[in-house]
Amino acid sequence: MENNAVVTALNAVAASVAELHRVWDGSRLASGTGSDHLRQLADVCLDGLSEVAHIEARTAAVKVRLTETFAEATKAMASPSASPQERCSAAMGVVAELACVLTVSERTAEAFLQETRQLTTALPLTLSALQAGTISWQHARILVDETTGIDTAAAAALEAHFLDPDAVNAARGCPAGDLVPSRFRTKARTWRERHHPVSIERRHQASVEDRRLEYTPDRDGMAWLSAYLPADTAASIWQRATAAARTLQGPAEPRNLAQLRADTAAEWLVAGVAEGVPSPKAQVLVTVPVFSLLGATEEPAHLDGYGPIPPSMARQLVANGATSFHRVLTDPGTGAPLEIGRSSYRIPVAMLQWLRLRDGKCPFPGCNNQSLDNEADHVTPWHKGGVTGVSNLNQPCRRHHRLRHTTGWKPVGAGTDAPPGWVAPSGRRYLSEGYDWEPPWMPGAFDPDAPPDIPFDPDPPAGLPVDPLPDWEKWIAA
Repeated sequence: MENNAVVTALNAVAASVAELHRVWDGSRLASGTGSDHLRQLADVCLDGLSEVAHIEARTAAVKVRLTETFAEATKAMASPSASPQERCSAAMGVVAELACVLTVSERTAEAFLQETRQLTTALPLTLSALQAGTISWQHARILVDETTGIDTAAAAALEAHFLDPDAVNAARGCPAGDLVPSRFRTKARTWRERHHPVSIERRHQASVEDRRLEYTPDRDGMAWLSAYLPADTAASIWQRATAAARTLQGPAEPRNLAQLRADTAAEWLVAGVAEGVPSPKAQVLVTVPVFSLLGATEEPAHLDGYGPIPPSMARQLVANGATSFHRVLTDPGTGAPLEIGRSSYRIPVAMLQWLRLRDGKCPFPGCNNQSLDNEADHVTPWHKGGVTGVSNLNQPCRRHHRLRHTTGWKPVGAGTDAPPGWVAPSGRRYLSEGYDWEPPWMPGAFDPDAPPDIPFDPDPPAGLPVDPLPDWEKWIAA
């Protein structure tokens, strides 16, 4: 029945496409075709593309159901008295036939079979959303990846957070299916890190032992050099190289930002000091929950451009006096930062840093450009009455900054804790991603890796800076 519905929908879209071509051919032959007619034609095309995307998702769900049913039917046909070797051979046969009928490698077919089993047995909300066409196959695979290796309850909680609007502390901002897959993976990974049954401290301590530098030859006289490092170290290197590359850009510089970044880092590594290349300090921006900073909880901190990091790493950054560390007050009920502002056209440094905290990246839907590379911009222009406040500021990357000022794309609806969405020239509205703020952990809250009673020391550990706002709770209440 479900398969027939998908086929019917595909046939309907195919008929619409044929009709569009007929109308379009007639329009080109007619003289003086009006812009209203062309706009209507363009809108129909966009509607058709949206419908095709939903059909592709529903088709993927049918593919999952057919694969699981085939595997179960083949298993049921096997003799109950079959030996382990015979059952293993039968399983290999299932994978081999799937690979042949789908025209993929056996390794790909086996991976797809594993994804199918997880979707049909452990992720019912994900499969339902796929069947409804509200998420794509890429989104479903991300949920499979991010729930692998955690227990059933944790997997169900992660799935419900993004797909069940009635769940406790359901995901905020842009719906999961409206995010491009890469951005959805970032949000899913962030939630998994915060709620993993094993604390991020223990997992980080194990993973840091695997740090390494890797060299991989490539074609055309090129090679890849990659490093597996603690997040704060890697972020510092990346942002320092970016800042240095920015200072070298100019009318006489033919290299683009990516080339300058690579050349700068290479000169630093090969020569130790790059002649003529600035060596700015890294701009590491990290937000630490106050109780985590004081050592009362093990809630992860957030590193700009990366995501959750162990609180011990964040405390170390503060203790070492990182000049780019910016203390941000967060709402103790929601975990969202509080707005700061100043009424002038010139945007102060503090407000620019706040924009980095609010957005984390360029707010254009699907853009991955991190906030260090972006440019502040007024949503409602200053000359049209727009104010210089967080709720009227946008921080697009250069590409989307230019798009805003040279086309009909417009940012709309920025808030104190939410980036603006965008309106296309067609009139369609697209939500920006935004942070998925969560209430902070409180001292004494349940933590499976913490001792039963967590001692709370109201005085910061030795070496940490003095809290500049000791009465911040009263200030927030006021």
